Amino acid sequence: MFTEHRPLQRYNLNGATMGTRYSAVLYASAGLDQAAIAADLQRAVDQVDQQMSTWKPESDLMQLNAAACGKWLGVPRELLWVLSTALRIGEESAGAFDIAVGALVNACGFGPQPAARALPGRQTSARAALEIDPGNLRVRKHAPVTLDLNGIAKGFAVDQLARCLDRYGVQSYLVGIDGEMRACGVKADGSDWCVALEKPSKGRREVLGTLELSNTSIATSGDYRHWREREGTVFSHTMDPCIGVPSISGLTSVSVLCTSCMYADAWATALMVLGLERGTRLAKAHGLSVIFVARKGDELHEVTVGL
Repeated sequence: MFTEHRPLQRYNLNGATMGTRYSAVLYASAGLDQAAIAADLQRAVDQVDQQMSTWKPESDLMQLNAAACGKWLGVPRELLWVLSTALRIGEESAGAFDIAVGALVNACGFGPQPAARALPGRQTSARAALEIDPGNLRVRKHAPVTLDLNGIAKGFAVDQLARCLDRYGVQSYLVGIDGEMRACGVKADGSDWCVALEKPSKGRREVLGTLELSNTSIATSGDYRHWREREGTVFSHTMDPCIGVPSISGLTSVSVLCTSCMYADAWATALMVLGLERGTRLAKAHGLSVIFVARKGDELHEVTVGL
C-alpha cells in the first residue's frame, strides 16, 4: 500500500516573556493550527513567569519570599519541581548553585530593588532554609531567605515550550529563550539544528563558533551581557553563594549541554561559579558536556569536557 508523504512546512513562532522573547522554529505538516500552538506556547512561558518571577510582586515565588518562617505555603506543582531540582543541584555542586541569593542579587543592582551601598554577605543556603513537602505541594522556610530562580527558571521555561510542542505531536523543533535552547529531532532536510555559540564580548555580538544539536539542550552562563561596575570593579550577575559576593572565578562563559534545559541552565551557573579547575573536575564527575571559556588578557581560552 502506497502512503503519501507530504513535505514538512517550516513555522516560526515567537512572543514576549521574562523581559525578552521566546522563539520556536518547527517543521510540521501544512495546515498546522499556528494560532492554537502560539497561544499554548505563550501560556506556557507566562505561567513560568507568573510563578517564578522576582519582578512580579504577586508571583508565587515572591509570596514565598514574603511568607513568615515556619509557615507552610501551598505552591504550584511546576514551582515545586523547580525548587526541588534547585536544591538537588545545589547539593551536587557543593553549594555553587544556590537559589538563596536574592538579597545579594538585589544589593548588586540586578534585581527589582535599587543597589545597596553594602553587600549582605553570605546567606543561609536554600538547602538549609527550605523544607519541601511534595505530597501536599507545599513549602516552608526555616530562615528568612530571599529566593531567586533566575539561574534555572528560564531553562525550565524552555523545557515547557518543548513539552507544549510534544503534546501537539511535533517531532522537529528548536525552541529557545536567549541563550537557553532545546532541540528535538532534525530539520526537514535531515540535518541537525545549528546554533551559534556567542563570543563573550561586552557591548557587541559576535560568534565564537557553532554547534549542531539534536534531542538535546544547551544553556550558557556568562559575564558579558549583564554586568555592573562598583568602586572601579566590574562584576557580573552570577553570584558566588559560598562567599556572598559576585563570582570572580576567572571564567567568562560556560555552556552546558544535556537533555533538560533546566538542568543545563542551573549547571552552567554552578560551573561558572566554580571556575575552570574545580568546574572541570565536577563536570567530569557528573558526566556533563561543557564548554568553558576563560579570558587570559585579550585572548580567549576554550576547554571542553565530554564533547
